Amino acid sequence: MEPRYDVNEVESRIYKMWEDAGYFNPDTCVEKGVTAKDAEPFSIVLPPPNVTGTLHIGHAAMLAIEDIMVRYARMNGKRTLWIPGADHAAIATQSKVEKDIVKAEGKNRHDLGREEFLRRVRAFAQESHDTIVNQVKRMGASLDWSREAYTLDDKREVAVRAAFKKMYDLGLIYRGHRVINWDVKGQTTISDDEIVYEERKAKLYTFRYGKLSDGTDFPIAISTTRLETKFGDTAVAVHPSDERYKQFVGKEFDVNYCGTPIHVKVIADESVEKDFGTGALGVTPAHSMIDWEIAQRHSLPFVQIIDEYGKMTVENSLVHGKKTAEAREIVAEELRTRGLIIKEEEIPQNVATAERTGGIIEPLPKLQWFIAVNEPFGDAKKTLKELMKSAVTDGGIKILPERFERIYFNWIDNLRDWCISRQIWFGHQIPVWYKGDEIFAGVAAPQGDGWTQDPDTLDTWFSSGLWPFSTLGWPEKTDDLKTYFPNSVLETGYDIIFFWVARMILMSEVLMDDIPFRRVYLHGLVRDDKGRKMSKSLGNIIDPLTMADKYGADATRLSLIIGASAGNDLKLSEDRVRGYRNFSTKIWNIARFIQMNKPETFNDKARADAAASLAVREEIKELAAIKAEVAKHIDDFEFHLAGEKLYHYVWHTLADKVIEAEKKKLGDGTDAEKNESYALLEQLLLGSLKMLHPFMPFITEEVWQIFHPGTMLMVEKW
Repeated sequence: MEPRYDVNEVESRIYKMWEDAGYFNPDTCVEKGVTAKDAEPFSIVLPPPNVTGTLHIGHAAMLAIEDIMVRYARMNGKRTLWIPGADHAAIATQSKVEKDIVKAEGKNRHDLGREEFLRRVRAFAQESHDTIVNQVKRMGASLDWSREAYTLDDKREVAVRAAFKKMYDLGLIYRGHRVINWDVKGQTTISDDEIVYEERKAKLYTFRYGKLSDGTDFPIAISTTRLETKFGDTAVAVHPSDERYKQFVGKEFDVNYCGTPIHVKVIADESVEKDFGTGALGVTPAHSMIDWEIAQRHSLPFVQIIDEYGKMTVENSLVHGKKTAEAREIVAEELRTRGLIIKEEEIPQNVATAERTGGIIEPLPKLQWFIAVNEPFGDAKKTLKELMKSAVTDGGIKILPERFERIYFNWIDNLRDWCISRQIWFGHQIPVWYKGDEIFAGVAAPQGDGWTQDPDTLDTWFSSGLWPFSTLGWPEKTDDLKTYFPNSVLETGYDIIFFWVARMILMSEVLMDDIPFRRVYLHGLVRDDKGRKMSKSLGNIIDPLTMADKYGADATRLSLIIGASAGNDLKLSEDRVRGYRNFSTKIWNIARFIQMNKPETFNDKARADAAASLAVREEIKELAAIKAEVAKHIDDFEFHLAGEKLYHYVWHTLADKVIEAEKKKLGDGTDAEKNESYALLEQLLLGSLKMLHPFMPFITEEVWQIFHPGTMLMVEKW
């Protein structure tokens, strides 16, 4: 063995050897007799990285955890499948490419036209995909690249259309006028989960609308931070038990608001907080999700007074054509002039912004496509919400850690119908065609002339919601689908339990009549050593590829495992990674010492002769006990405890105690003593390598092959 372990040379060579051997593919494992044909399947899909960037430290943690599960399952003789793939990330990718084009050429997508723009987006996505694949391989992930999928490839296109068609026929997908989240900057709808709330300072105004037709003041004062939207008010809501306003409930008023006549009805609704502000709420059905829901309950009309560009459309010379923020100041000044403002106070306010573009969100009424979550369907007459809950409550799916189950249920309780249409070009175009008043939804375009396809695309989460079974060949009834569905485990970050996990459960319950996976393992965020989120602005980003090149992928992986229990964040520093590089060096030095001290008389017969005496040695019993504990930790998804136990065993037991105790016999003992001593150390080393392999695959494979030429550790039996 070389005196120094060359990380970069070994890791690149070993990964190519694994790929060439074909053992990442479970079919190859069966063909070559490594895995029994009727072996228990173990399947997992890679949460597909977005084709908008490169691998970050969170991805590296995810890959390390999943590869531990996969390698452990494969060594235990399971028919193990880990499917790789990438997500087209529609809004994020389109926004990134368009921003780059604007910066370089001063043109937007409309200047280029749909086809040319999409050609450029696809080229960017392909380049990004190739980079990500190489980075994933660099981390040692044993994925079956022969089954690689992409959320926008041809097979997934068929799956998306088949899913849309089935859900449309079931009445779960519908087109309707509803208030949606409109991204003014991105010029598209987005879902509730794609909103980022930013705390900003705002003014809360308490005021009266103005004069009634008889010259008296409107009788109820209301509070709002958005004076400009009050031109669209059609009601004032109060709590049914609020004695202050009982006399007005049911009455309707015509009132002049800053020169514009509005008609409002006083209604009683349980949702109103009577202790907040004046206890009265101006209801603007066209520009608030909550107000729209109130309007549905009370059959209120809605009046749109803001357009898609965030400009006022109300016929009032004071504000018409003005941006909402400017209109707000104008209205405030007008109300002051008219003596209608009772109080102004500065308050913190959560402002809704679009996650991908940073644009302000305007709730607007629009004709869009939705998935109904509260409508009973099918033979069981259950709603999607009920199915999503029962998938977990009935024990089909186990979420780890358990505390996230409560968060999952709470999210479902507050789930609105899912708006799935997007006004962007990159993505799966909605498989619906129109001809006059006719509407056709299908996997293929309808026959005949005169049909026009809906120009909108589907929310990215629609296609990624099919991931556990579209990657296995659905809607075709493939052998993969029969063998590997439901997936054994879904592993991902706790921050996308709603975006992705919940939607996969939703889609699977409808389309497969089954759960998509049996376990959900949620890992935490990787933060810097001060506990801060990593960001460019803070300059605290740790690049996993840089760490892998400096200290090795093995060290990088172990630094992301030990100390990181399910659902808890991990503090990471370069010093921490460097520390685990020292562990790699320790493993190499242990192996080198054992190899260098191999007695000249040691052979297969000597190993056999030593076997009987080794069987009763405490060191061998301890190794077996450690192996049982490590296996239990992995089976219980306690990867951090398994890694920690192995680290301490190899460093502090094998190296510090056993090797030190055997040095004298290796040097000065009889041939029999030397042979037994060497056989003991070899057995402890090889047993340690097996246990360490899922955690540190490169160095363990390299050392194993030095001691066992012609064999491969990755398919050795655990």
